[in-house]
Amino acid sequence: MAEQKIDNKALEEAIAAFRSDKERDSYVKVMELLEKSIVLVPAMPPKDIAPELMEQLKAGKPVQFPKETKIVPCLLRKETGEQALPIFTSPEQIPEDKKSPMVMAMPFMGVVSMTAANQDKVEEVVVNPFTGMMVLNRSVLEIAEKRRKAAGQVKTVQLTKEQFRDLAHNRVSLSLLPKYLFENGEEGLKKLQREEGAFLLQFYEQIYPKGDRCGYKAEDFSLMTLNLTDTVQLTRLDMPDGTDKKGMCYRVYAVFKRDTGEVLYYALENTKDGNFIARVMPDGKHEIVEPAPDNGAEIEAVMSLSAKEK
Repeated sequence: MAEQKIDNKALEEAIAAFRSDKERDSYVKVMELLEKSIVLVPAMPPKDIAPELMEQLKAGKPVQFPKETKIVPCLLRKETGEQALPIFTSPEQIPEDKKSPMVMAMPFMGVVSMTAANQDKVEEVVVNPFTGMMVLNRSVLEIAEKRRKAAGQVKTVQLTKEQFRDLAHNRVSLSLLPKYLFENGEEGLKKLQREEGAFLLQFYEQIYPKGDRCGYKAEDFSLMTLNLTDTVQLTRLDMPDGTDKKGMCYRVYAVFKRDTGEVLYYALENTKDGNFIARVMPDGKHEIVEPAPDNGAEIEAVMSLSAKEK
């Protein structure tokens, strides 16, 4: 492992704070620290590497490769077949049985640039995947890439109102709302069903600076609740017009199992590969599950997925 003076203690503390309370302020703090950090990226040694250089790598000594050397990062393959790029904040975050033959130390913004150039191969970046995992999905990486490019041109970066609204919308639909429902269960669902759009706007207010408005109105959200069986209730939430574009969550299904008190949360997302059903877990983990069917068959697909969850 390369001998680099990397001190990401503040970053690791910020990630721990975000994992325990996924609020906007803690998330912003993580990203601010990440953008200034040097991180560790596991990689495969170059082909035809000289034996003496390989010995230096095994001994954990820094190695200087020729400029034309191509380094291939190690990727993690998800159950869906998509690949994620793992990065680590310190050597201690890499378990002994998970260590790769080589680790590169590089600026986080270099990682962002690398993923932007390989979007067909890398779907997301995972920070410390074997310890305190934090996932940076495509929408987050795209914003980071815009900030990286802009940093070389101007001193400050200003998102457009539309870009910020899109980011805020995904934060609500893929983080704040599921977190609330997981924590509050049936009572939380009842509040959502009773207050509908007016209730949802409160989450957007948490993200927007004081005095700013998201631009959505309560009536822009459409909600329908179905008691499908004695033990299973399904709530469908249609998001406002304009959220069915690439990188956005345009519909949500919350399944409540009365016999166990369990809430399952599914999101319909428009990805670069088409519309997919994703699931958000109680720990905040987000994963693409399967392609989304036609609108009329969505409920059946969601119920089929929920029936598999034991």
